Amino acid sequence: MEYKVKGTMATICPTETGTTKAGKEWKKLIFTVTNNDGYEGREMLYAFEVFGAEKVENFAKYNKEGSEVEVKFDIRTNEYNGKYYTSLAAFRVDKLESTPQPIEEDSDQLPF
Repeated sequence: MEYKVKGTMATICPTETGTTKAGKEWKKLIFTVTNNDGYEGREMLYAFEVFGAEKVENFAKYNKEGSEVEVKFDIRTNEYNGKYYTSLAAFRVDKLESTPQPIEEDSDQLPF
């Protein structure tokens, strides 16, 4: 199932790195998106995760804080030592472009 959220990219956290038990390196980046889709227009905050070296590099290259975006994501839950951890794993981030509205000129109205 695919989920979507539209909003403003509020924060891009520093890239996290580490090594697996097998000795492989990994990279992860967390970013937040806010919108006013909550109950009675309240602000909602979503924290998304981008995992993998290539995905993190591409994300950092093309996105910046303050951008209007649409994020497509999956909800994932992992178990570790009897505890469960849920994350919103972003797999696509699209910039929303606001198209300027053309100004209609009315020849009958003068500005003075």
